[in-house]
Amino acid sequence: MSTILFVKTSSLGDVIHHMPALTDARRHLPHAHFSWVVEEAFAPLVQLHPAVDEVIPVASRRWRRAPFARATWQEIGSFMGTLRARPYTEIIDTQGLLRSALIVRKARGRRHGYDRDSIRERLACLSYDVHHAVARDLHAIHRNRMLTGLALGYTPDAAIDYGLPRREGSDRAAHYGLLLHATARPEKLWPRESWVAFGNAVKADGLRLLLPWGTPAEHRRSESIAAEISGAEVPDRRPIDAMARLVAGASFVVGVDTGLVHLAAAFGIPLVAIFVSSNPGLTGPMGPGPIAIVGGDGAMPPVAEVIGALKRVLITEDGSSP
Repeated sequence: MSTILFVKTSSLGDVIHHMPALTDARRHLPHAHFSWVVEEAFAPLVQLHPAVDEVIPVASRRWRRAPFARATWQEIGSFMGTLRARPYTEIIDTQGLLRSALIVRKARGRRHGYDRDSIRERLACLSYDVHHAVARDLHAIHRNRMLTGLALGYTPDAAIDYGLPRREGSDRAAHYGLLLHATARPEKLWPRESWVAFGNAVKADGLRLLLPWGTPAEHRRSESIAAEISGAEVPDRRPIDAMARLVAGASFVVGVDTGLVHLAAAFGIPLVAIFVSSNPGLTGPMGPGPIAIVGGDGAMPPVAEVIGALKRVLITEDGSSP
C-alpha cells in the first residue's frame, strides 16, 4: 500500500486550498494511506476531510514563542518521532516555503516540491528529490492539485471538490448570516462604518447577523459593530471545527479576504468576498456555491455594491437567474 505524506502547515486559507488535492488523490489512489502535517490549530479541520487517514499536528507557531523552553524541545522531539515513525512512498510539499521544506527534509521517503521557477522560496528546493514545474500565475487551488498530480502520476480532471460535506451538522432553520469583518492584516479591513451600514440595510425579520472573532482586538471590533446593528450578535470564540459548523449552517457569508471566507466557499455557502488591498485572481474564493467578489487591490467597494452582490448570490442560491 502506498503511503503519502502531505506538508501544508498554514495558514487557514492555504490549508483549505489544499483540500481539493486530497480529494483528487483519494479518487486516483483509493487504497493509499494519506498523512498530513498541519499546524495544530487547523488539525481539527483537516480531520473533517474523509480522505485523510492521519493528521500530524505541528506547533511551530507556539514553539516560536518559547524556543528555549524545555517543554518546547520535548514537543519537538515527539513531533519528530511521529514524523519519522514510518517510511513514506512519496512526500509532497505544496507549501513551498523554507519552514515546510525543513519538515519534508526530516521525513523518510521520496520528496516532491516545486522547481526553482515555480516555488515561492527557492532555497526550499534543496530539500526535494523531485522538482515539478507548475505555473505561478495559476490559482493556489490549481497549483496544489497539479503538483500533487505530478507527484502521484495522474492529471486532475474533475471539478473542484474540497471533500467537506456541505452544511454537515448545520441547523438551516437557524437562519443567520455571518459577517466576517476580521483579518490579521489591517490593510485588508473594510471600514467599520461600512459594516454598520451594510448590517442595518440587510437585516430582516427572523434573520440573525453574527460577527465571529478570534483575537481580543477582533472581539472588541465585533462588539463595536454589533452595538450599532439591531439584532446583531457576537458569538463565543470557537475552535476551528466548531467554527466550521457555524459557517456550514449560515444562510450566507459576507467577509473580507480571510481564511473563513474560503471555508464558506468550500461548503458552498452563498458568499460575498470583499477585497480591499489584495488580488483575488490567485487566492480568491472558489467553490460549488454562488460567489460574488467585490473590490480588489486598491479598490474599496461601496456598501451599495456589497448589498447588490449579496442579492445576486441569494437569488442564484434559490435557483433563479441573478
